Amino acid sequence: MKIAGNALSKIERDSDLYQKLLTAHTRIQKLDPMTWGEAASTEAAIRLNWVNLPSASRDLLPVLDALCAKFRDKNRIVLAGMGGSSLAPEVIAHTFNKEIFILDSTDPQYVAQALSGDLSKTLLIVSSKSGSTIETASARSAFEKAFTDSSLPLSEHIVIVTDPDSPLDQEARTQSLTVINADPHVGGRFSALTAFGLVPAALIGVDVSLLLDSAADAKESFIEDPYPLIDTAWAISALAGQYLGFTDQGSGLPGISDWIEQLIAESTGKSGVGRLPVVAESVQSAKVGDAFTISFVESEADLSVTGELGEHFIFWEWVTALVGVALGVDPFNQPNVTEAKNATSSLLAEWGGIAPIISSEVSVGDVEIFGAGNTLEQALTQFVAAIPIDGYISIHAYLDRNQERHLLELRSLLAKVSGRPVTFGWGPRFLHSTGQFHKGGQQNGAFLQITGEAESDIAIPGKNFGFKTLVLAQALGDNNALAERKFPLLRLNLINRSAGITQILNAAKTI
Repeated sequence: MKIAGNALSKIERDSDLYQKLLTAHTRIQKLDPMTWGEAASTEAAIRLNWVNLPSASRDLLPVLDALCAKFRDKNRIVLAGMGGSSLAPEVIAHTFNKEIFILDSTDPQYVAQALSGDLSKTLLIVSSKSGSTIETASARSAFEKAFTDSSLPLSEHIVIVTDPDSPLDQEARTQSLTVINADPHVGGRFSALTAFGLVPAALIGVDVSLLLDSAADAKESFIEDPYPLIDTAWAISALAGQYLGFTDQGSGLPGISDWIEQLIAESTGKSGVGRLPVVAESVQSAKVGDAFTISFVESEADLSVTGELGEHFIFWEWVTALVGVALGVDPFNQPNVTEAKNATSSLLAEWGGIAPIISSEVSVGDVEIFGAGNTLEQALTQFVAAIPIDGYISIHAYLDRNQERHLLELRSLLAKVSGRPVTFGWGPRFLHSTGQFHKGGQQNGAFLQITGEAESDIAIPGKNFGFKTLVLAQALGDNNALAERKFPLLRLNLINRSAGITQILNAAKTI
């Protein structure tokens, strides 16, 4: 790994914090669960095997070779997984120019795309530590029905990646499905170099030994010379404030910022502190709100970190663990993630499987406004005005991240008009990423939810609700959790998605 940038001239290697990080670095090498204090030691004791994955995961190579041979006739790979189970495979696929459909959404229009390919050539990877994640379990059920309806044997079209003896592991084996067990002593967001990252990578044709080789080289280098690693952790902890502006621009690693976003936000955003990554289009746009900027090519960013993808995986995991030491938080827990899950379950139970019709008193064209303002311009203006002085905007789009990707423009538009950092998350996948930070980190966010009417629904076998009801319950469940904290909150519901998105973008350009 190579580190550059003007932040390096400000590093204080003789400071107490720097020396504390050096000590922690040595303790992490020894898998010392007390590195983050006694309160965190129980969790850390069963979450530290990521440290040795560059070498330990080589044991998977013959298993992966056999897996690829077994399913060599499948040329369409769909991965059903959330958070750490999907973000690493996605950046691997993009970096190596391989095709994979990441099914990490409950939007019925997006799910329909996953189901619409040639099922006879489709291999579904169900990737979940427990198998109880509602998004992944629902996707699995929908695909099992589709395969069965097409008279396709499940055992020839499904691979399970999960922890040993998990409910998913046990159930899948009774169905005679192919199961690859991941290391249970690695947390989800630290799992890029476990079976969760490597099984999908191998099945789409990536030589995973290259990832492991580069990760091993990186680990060896920063054990011999820890200063680039410690410099980065110190800069994020001591030089940076709450906001870290990341950009993939020009890096050849599309999606690396999204992977790091979850890693840092979910690991550090708790107890009222944390670092919030802001994924931006360029270094310049990443600077909005005086964010500390980080890029992956040499640039005018405060810090430039360059290296191969496998190097980045182990480097940023190690940096994040060190930042946890600096901030005094447990990087391996996620105390607020279950909050949104419970809120969703409560609504589903309350609705009895049928989503209620919720209408707004204010409807402008193809957009319903749930919040202040009689026009979109008024609603957005009042929303921006309500941002705390030191706060940020977080956009949550419960829509189709393939066909409605142009909504991403809203991030830069609101950053420009507000002068504040703006994050963008596709719902519900952000709930497994920045969702922890929103509730557990600094309490200064303002939240813009965008939901949309689906043209059709897809049933979820074994449930009394379909994906249309599920995604709405997830959006409104999180809405309730945010509202309880009295955060500035605006929901815009698209009656017609395409026209509604155009209206929102046009309104944002005029405020």
